[in-house]
Amino acid sequence: MTTKRTAIVTTGIAAGAVAGGLLGRAVLRARRDRDHEDHELLSLLPPEDLGPVRSFDGTELAVRAAGRDTDPMLVFVHGFSLDLTTWHYQWTALSERYRCVLFDLRSHGRSARAASGDVSPNAFGRDVAAVLDAVASDRQVVIVAHSLGAIATLAMAQERPDLFAGRVAGVVFVGSAMNDIWRGAMGSLTEMLRPRLGSMRQAAERVNRLRRYVVSRPADVGHLVARATQFGPEASPHVVDYVVALAARAASNVWTDGLAGVVDADLRDAVRHVRVPALVLAGDHDRMTPPSASVALAGELPDGRLELLERAGHIPMMEVPEVFNERVDAFARPLLKPRSKRKRSA
Repeated sequence: MTTKRTAIVTTGIAAGAVAGGLLGRAVLRARRDRDHEDHELLSLLPPEDLGPVRSFDGTELAVRAAGRDTDPMLVFVHGFSLDLTTWHYQWTALSERYRCVLFDLRSHGRSARAASGDVSPNAFGRDVAAVLDAVASDRQVVIVAHSLGAIATLAMAQERPDLFAGRVAGVVFVGSAMNDIWRGAMGSLTEMLRPRLGSMRQAAERVNRLRRYVVSRPADVGHLVARATQFGPEASPHVVDYVVALAARAASNVWTDGLAGVVDADLRDAVRHVRVPALVLAGDHDRMTPPSASVALAGELPDGRLELLERAGHIPMMEVPEVFNERVDAFARPLLKPRSKRKRSA
């Protein structure tokens, strides 16, 4: 492992804090005054509880759903240190014409801590497969996967290519990459500093200590760091604060073992197994997985295409939800058909 790759993790967050300070609290207060989304209850859960679903090692996963069971199915996979509620603007809108299934990956949200302690990309991928086996054993789905969720989906493709031979009709990758996951996170500063951070695990532990320090500070500190590193220029302050709170509650092993595994992941070989239509969505202000990483992913997918989302950062489904939903709907609609209603026996 090179010092350059281990340095990216800590340098990215530290530099984000510096950059965040340059924004100024007055600007953020002004944005809060103009924010029209404070009324949104982002923590609202989809109405149907389909869990718990047991993953390969017995870890119980929290699974929720919204929409009619006869409608085409979308399965949403959230990002690193987040949970299923980051798809709030998707399930509340798209459930009018889709069966929306959402779940928390192991050691995230309402799912149980990893029973085996395994929070590797392969384990997350097996979580996705377990949910598909439980809720979509006899139907086709389109997967919508963000960041860590995209990595998990690629890991699943590597281990379960059979799922992409009929059950998975298409995939939407959001803010994703195949390898060098944090390559774009303040990479230029990494080149200049090149600190000796030791192993990837040691670097991740330092990130976790820094995270705990940041979230223990006044709320504006976490807000500034998140806005500088995660979001585009027009993200709602309400959304930024919500994402900060989710990251603050994430389990420590997600930020140590989990982060080390994500940063070290190399799934270039897995891409060839995604032999279904794939849409790669990238925010043009994404600093964590920049558009260049999405360009590379789209170029390697057997049937992939890239679309940029203007004025959005790393979490576009919450930043520009209307545009995001339109892109997902336009992609999924021709790939999925409603289920025919079963006739009751006489």
